[in-house]
Amino acid sequence: MKRDEIERVARESFGLETLRPAQREAIEAAVAGRDVLAVLATGYGKSAVYQIAATLRRGITVVVSPLIALQEDQLAGLQEAPDAPEAVVLNSARGSRSRRDAWRRLRAGDAEYVLLAPEQLAKEEVLGDLAELDVSLLVIDEAHCIASWGHDFRPDYLLVGTMADRLGRPPIVALTATASTPVREEIAERLGLRDPAVLVGDMDRPNISLAVHRHAEEHDKRQAVLDEIAGLDGPGLLYTATRRDAERYAAELAERGLRTLPYHAGLRAAERARAHEAFLEGSVDVVAATSAFGMGIDKEDVRFVVHADAPDSVDAYYQELGRAGRDGGPAQGTLHYRPEDLALRRYFASRSPGADELRRVVDALQDGARRRADLAARADVSPRRLTGLLTLLSDTASVRVDRCGARLRRGIAPEKAVEHALERADARERIDRSRVEMLRGYAETRRCRRQVLLGYFGQEPDAPCGNCDTCADGSAYADAPAGRTGGADEGFAVDDRVRHSEWGEGTVMSVEDDRLTAFFASEGYKTLSLALVDEHGLLARREPAAGG
Repeated sequence: MKRDEIERVARESFGLETLRPAQREAIEAAVAGRDVLAVLATGYGKSAVYQIAATLRRGITVVVSPLIALQEDQLAGLQEAPDAPEAVVLNSARGSRSRRDAWRRLRAGDAEYVLLAPEQLAKEEVLGDLAELDVSLLVIDEAHCIASWGHDFRPDYLLVGTMADRLGRPPIVALTATASTPVREEIAERLGLRDPAVLVGDMDRPNISLAVHRHAEEHDKRQAVLDEIAGLDGPGLLYTATRRDAERYAAELAERGLRTLPYHAGLRAAERARAHEAFLEGSVDVVAATSAFGMGIDKEDVRFVVHADAPDSVDAYYQELGRAGRDGGPAQGTLHYRPEDLALRRYFASRSPGADELRRVVDALQDGARRRADLAARADVSPRRLTGLLTLLSDTASVRVDRCGARLRRGIAPEKAVEHALERADARERIDRSRVEMLRGYAETRRCRRQVLLGYFGQEPDAPCGNCDTCADGSAYADAPAGRTGGADEGFAVDDRVRHSEWGEGTVMSVEDDRLTAFFASEGYKTLSLALVDEHGLLARREPAAGG
């Protein structure tokens, strides 16, 4: 596919005068029939990748999105484009008449995109009807949802890769705004991507000024959050760790004269929809929300994102932070940090499954149960909990999971299946705890905050950014690395694959003047002194990681 044809479609069909390099490369690969994994920062134009590629390929494009609000926003974006192909949505919010009309348009060739959630795709009748169409592209939006080490794991995504075969195994395009190297590798593995083109765009959002305010007391932190937001120009977002705090902050900000609404998963669907619509329409100044208010926020003029509490990972923080300043104008991103607050995150990171519930699931499988509803009932666990347990058993090759349900693999002893799943759960717990510690590192660094954030995603800015609090107070320049890339021989670099004698294979995530941080699949993130690495030969270099 010639680049001028891609540029023409971008301009004439979607009103895009220019494409960024990573966008263009991802489109070229998808049009050529190659699997694609594209990590493009919020506001970079992820949707344009599949929209343009789909226009240049004959057939139907299936787009899997996790939220109804996100599907509706994507549909609206296509409808507003100058000459984009028609699209339909299949979700539970649409009535039966709307769904029948959508199928009629797809079969008649009057629509080329179909947007739906993974649980909709998993329905046999939906999958079967789609399989009868000419599906030319399968798009997985918010692809980090499939990665159990990502920041927004959705069990419903786990079967998407297996469904591709039923659709004739079209090229798969996986899109996400934030995915570090380990998360990218898991996305590719779980989706079964074949020699994918891995494109990582520039993750930097230089227009967002970064700051961390450290507090000793909860009361002082709360007042500082309220004072800061009261002094900022909106609209903006305030993220909290709990539903209770979302409501408390919303009420306290309203007392200060701000138009504010809370948003969390405990509210009725109508209340959540009202808050979402009011924010998009500009009739509220601030939404005080938990992480439930996230994907599907397509609003360019958000002037600030303030976190009253530390998220559970750098991935989650950067995803939420990236909702500010999508129009390119100045924006503020502030984290209010109290070290004690991370105890809550460590608690959530330590909720491993028990041996008893794993054993009940295995026993139910031995008794012949396969379908998820039967398994959940016999094992006395919730459907969502069952999915997590089956994921552990599947990851250790004890159980085979498909769209029809699950079954024990031949030759697997039940006790061994439970034992291996518990070992896997322990490894995940260590990883989750290490991710919390990486967030602590960002909060407590005296280096340039942007360098720390971008380094986590594999980018290494040459100099401090000049637009964060550590740059403003001068510590970023005092603590700037002297340029060493580490190692006794040629040095270590971001995305190098390494092996540790105890922790096994890992991937270098960042390299500083005197230390490096690597991710190990069995342990999570580990920071090592380069002097000790050199002296004791702690790391052996392996082949470079794919997609770096």
